[in-house]
Amino acid sequence: MTNKDPEDISVAKLIGIGLLTRLVLDTGVQIFFPYISLIAQGLNTTEAAVGRLVSLRSIMGLTSPLFGAFADRQGYRWTMRVGLVFAAVGFLLIGLSQTIWVAMLGMVLNGVGIFAFGPSLQAYLSNLLPYSKRARGLGILEYAWALAGIVGLFVVGYLISATSWRVPFYLFAGLLGIAAVWYGRLPAAKRPQVHEPWRFSWRQIPRFFALGGNQRSTYAVIVCGTMLMFAAVNLFITYGTWLGREYGLEAVALGTVALVMGVSDLVGSVSVSVIGDWLGKKRSVWLGAGASAVFFALLPLFNQGVVAAVAGMVLARGAFEFAVVSNMTLLSEQAPTQRAKTLTLGAAGGLIGGTAAGFTGPVAYATYGATGIALLGAVGMALVCLINWLLVVEAE
Repeated sequence: MTNKDPEDISVAKLIGIGLLTRLVLDTGVQIFFPYISLIAQGLNTTEAAVGRLVSLRSIMGLTSPLFGAFADRQGYRWTMRVGLVFAAVGFLLIGLSQTIWVAMLGMVLNGVGIFAFGPSLQAYLSNLLPYSKRARGLGILEYAWALAGIVGLFVVGYLISATSWRVPFYLFAGLLGIAAVWYGRLPAAKRPQVHEPWRFSWRQIPRFFALGGNQRSTYAVIVCGTMLMFAAVNLFITYGTWLGREYGLEAVALGTVALVMGVSDLVGSVSVSVIGDWLGKKRSVWLGAGASAVFFALLPLFNQGVVAAVAGMVLARGAFEFAVVSNMTLLSEQAPTQRAKTLTLGAAGGLIGGTAAGFTGPVAYATYGATGIALLGAVGMALVCLINWLLVVEAE
């Protein structure tokens, strides 16, 4: 009996494999949102210090365009496997850390791995999916972010309560190590269209950032992704502290809130996969960001009790998820001959936004409470609508 040829794997199964892998990674990314206080206590440091570690991990996303450039030349599977190995080692070091310095090294490696893998996976699947079905396929892949909140963080809350905050990190490391081996059996995508050898020189830096005739629109989409992440992460990084201090929520309760947030994310992602291709990717970004801006602006009015506060966050987050997934599918066809590099530049932009929010979110909440978070989110989303309307051209 012979093993099934990996080339026979359908695109649907490949999306399923990517979804499972992203579920593990996204749970690892989101674990710091509701459980930042517990992790800080375990490292004998402050929430602000752990928040800076999250920002440091985000900064590592700036390395992702280098992996994207290599992926366009060497193939996506190689980049995905390298990213999984880096992410696994990073999670392991975080779990083993007794000091913040070891955790810092783990976060650096983890960030490099996560942001090498994610955009390369998107490029890999985009290579196999026609643009007319891109929102459906990549939208399904983005269910992982929502399921990380619905399933991942909910389970992590009970796992932490039964063991310690370190155990989930060991689990993430083991699963990703297995995935790194498994991905070697995936079928190769079509050969990238960039064939020139990679030789570094200072003169090549401007060429690296040249994205062809649609460059203005491409960078406008990247900026939109940056602002979407900035607006949203201000809320993501503070809602655990907000609900804990103002309403007394602890680990299991915060896990339940994370589950509700995950449902909101899932509704946003499913909506993109169902109507995004029909509605149009550009219009979807505009509608999602506009709705999120309105809900962010209303957050202070929702802050009248834990149920109302969570409801306000759910509305803002669901609209954000619809916008950010639509923006990613829009970016996937802006410069198709340099797809991996373009998507990793988008990821780097998003991480710049997330990094900035890692600093501004806690300060805004500490100074102005929910009103500070609402203002940052509403302004960021409004800027996305303006840039999308004026500068973005959708591929035909």
